[in-house]
Amino acid sequence: MEVTLQLNEGQQVVEKYGNGRFLISNHYHEGSVLIRSEETVSWDVNSFDNLTVESLQPFIVMADQIEVLLIGCGSKTEFIPPKLREELRNKGLVIDAMDTGAACRTYNVLLSENRTVAAALIAVE
Repeated sequence: MEVTLQLNEGQQVVEKYGNGRFLISNHYHEGSVLIRSEETVSWDVNSFDNLTVESLQPFIVMADQIEVLLIGCGSKTEFIPPKLREELRNKGLVIDAMDTGAACRTYNVLLSENRTVAAALIAVE
């Protein structure tokens, strides 16, 4: 059985995470990141407590292009407050929260399935 991820050229793939950074498509990013298949950008959220609708604005403006937004909560899965979840849903975003490691792996798998996935990943040590 083939288990190798089949990805298109140029897609942003999470290769490693930890020590406060990510290795994405052969490029290190210090701190937290926002990632989708076309690009990775720095994200100034360093704690789950700083997660807000405003912090996810870059994805809100393209919500119609994102099937699911994964939230990498840090070293452990956190519960997204219902009010925040509802606000994001009202802006067109479907979210799934999990620890950052699980979010990285899930992002890569969904990307390999040609799903329109994005992730907001809080860096972990």
